[in-house]
Amino acid sequence: MKPYSEHMRYLKHLAKEFSSQEAVAEAIINLEAQLNLPKGTEHFISDIHGEYEAFSKLVSHASGSIKRKIEEIFQETLSAKEQVQLGALIYDPDRMLGTMLPGADEQDQWYQNTLYRMIQVLRAVASKYPRFKVRQLIEGRFEGLVEELLYEKETLPDKAMYYQSIIRTTVASGHGRAFIVVIAEAIQRLAIDHLHVVGDIFDRGPGAHLIMDRLMSYHSIDIQWGNHDILWMGAASGCDACIANVIRISLRHGNMDTLIDGYAISLLPLASLAIEIYGDDSCDLFLPQKFNASSDSEGERRMMAQMHKAITVIQFKLEAQIIARRPEYGLEDRRLLHHLDLEQGTVKIDDQMHPLKDALFQTVAPESPYTLTSAEQHVMDRLKVAFLHSEKLQQHTRFLFNKGSIHKIYNGNLLYHGCIPMNSDGSFTSLHLGNKEYEGSELMEAFDNLVRQGFFCSEDSIEKQSGQDAMWYLWCGPCSPLFGKDKMTTFEQYFIADKATHKEPRNIYYTFRDDEQMVKRMLERFGLNPETGHIINGHVPVIVKEKERPQKGRGRLLVIDGGFAKAYQKKTGIAGYTLVSNSWGLLLATHQRKVDDLLSNTAAHDIDCTTEILENRKQRIRIKDTDVGREMRQTIEELTTLHEAYQKGIIVQDRV
Repeated sequence: MKPYSEHMRYLKHLAKEFSSQEAVAEAIINLEAQLNLPKGTEHFISDIHGEYEAFSKLVSHASGSIKRKIEEIFQETLSAKEQVQLGALIYDPDRMLGTMLPGADEQDQWYQNTLYRMIQVLRAVASKYPRFKVRQLIEGRFEGLVEELLYEKETLPDKAMYYQSIIRTTVASGHGRAFIVVIAEAIQRLAIDHLHVVGDIFDRGPGAHLIMDRLMSYHSIDIQWGNHDILWMGAASGCDACIANVIRISLRHGNMDTLIDGYAISLLPLASLAIEIYGDDSCDLFLPQKFNASSDSEGERRMMAQMHKAITVIQFKLEAQIIARRPEYGLEDRRLLHHLDLEQGTVKIDDQMHPLKDALFQTVAPESPYTLTSAEQHVMDRLKVAFLHSEKLQQHTRFLFNKGSIHKIYNGNLLYHGCIPMNSDGSFTSLHLGNKEYEGSELMEAFDNLVRQGFFCSEDSIEKQSGQDAMWYLWCGPCSPLFGKDKMTTFEQYFIADKATHKEPRNIYYTFRDDEQMVKRMLERFGLNPETGHIINGHVPVIVKEKERPQKGRGRLLVIDGGFAKAYQKKTGIAGYTLVSNSWGLLLATHQRKVDDLLSNTAAHDIDCTTEILENRKQRIRIKDTDVGREMRQTIEELTTLHEAYQKGIIVQDRV
């Protein structure tokens, strides 16, 4: 630090927390000791797409990390079946206790044996943490007992009876079940020190709101926004075009659970409009892709199709208004309603006429095709209020802002969901935003600022409008680092039979990422070491069935979207990838598809994945080698300066 005079105010503030030389010395000693602990395990996951059950199971298993610990500890003492049973109990203690408990005569001994084994697993996963952090993660429940069992040496003669007495008395007092749950949850938390979610929590599956609830309870996490996340964030900000897109996608996939059950957003205004305007329209092109014949009637399915068409037409109008307002986006070719010839049943795209599969556009007026009718405007006003007043949605969105960003640099790796927009010559694509051109990391940071503007700035302000427009652009714009394609052909996919018009060419980035030198250049441009750093992203599923590999650029870039969402698994052939970075290196977990849903038996709780070691270091990575370590060193430097100030009497310590 600089001379004391330049930092006196800060040192005095620091002295309020550390009011004596001894307190400062103790803090320095603790931090110096922590620097030499092994690096905490990082867990990378992407493209969850609302699949709560799969996500919950994967996080509980820590992508096989807990299973590997059990195998290491008990390979000589427990059978394979017993190891699976112990794992099942740790992954899902509440459910498994209901099926694994023996009869009353054997329960006490079963509890004692099980607790001994679980404490051994807890010790293994807790070995990389200081005591105070273990205490925090136990959250106060049986905190003292767990600490005693963790750190006592039961192998010593004088301690054996003491150790056994704790477990025996815990069980005898009727707390064996609760104690097992506490230890299982502690193992799950300690198995993974930090969770990275590399985008797309939302859409497809029905449980995005449940996933968000669980993420909010996670002890250490960061999130890189995906294109589907930003769409929901835009909707939560009140952006009309994002709201229309969110509802259209939900109706298209027949997945209303998150909207209606999760966030209590009523679609009755849209249903009323659909009955009034589209009641005589079959809307065959808009029937939901997913239909449950046992619970959904044909009438309900038809109503969803009519609502689907109504919101789709509204979406095209709202998006066209943004495009007209933001000519710098260069999306004029996406305004298509004024190219409709409804008498001929055609539309003109790129100077070519195409027949329409559906030529009924009841609310599109030829003289002003992009103006909402009064009924459509009323619906959007009501829907906007519903999104803005959904308490849970607003809570979840604020969490996404608090823990999230478009990209993140963490421990020498670069994390983002989609891509870095690039040109065919390998340069970064630039986009004009405000009064400046941005590219690469600056473009990502500019978008990040605009997104926050769009949510947090005051209503009806210019800043909020430009931020909301940027949210929509990030969903579908050609220079969006979240979208990664030249265009989004939503209109063509609904209304034109010619599949050549449906194509959405990927950004050239997805070709360049196979080139090691190009990936290294990307890392360098973000200030990272190209020889040791990695780019980690998702967004585009790895088609394992076609022998595609997640390692790109000779392993410098890793794609961890392998088809988490069930909708993609037939195409990819697996159930997703996750990445684990521990103190020895990098491991890639490939998760296998399962036909059966999660059952109550122990075998169903065993994680089905194969693990591949991508990097194995000869020397263990310590906290001192990480970003957290660098922050600790800065704190140590500041505390050392305070300690010297105490010694020299520059700051006088309090005496009671």
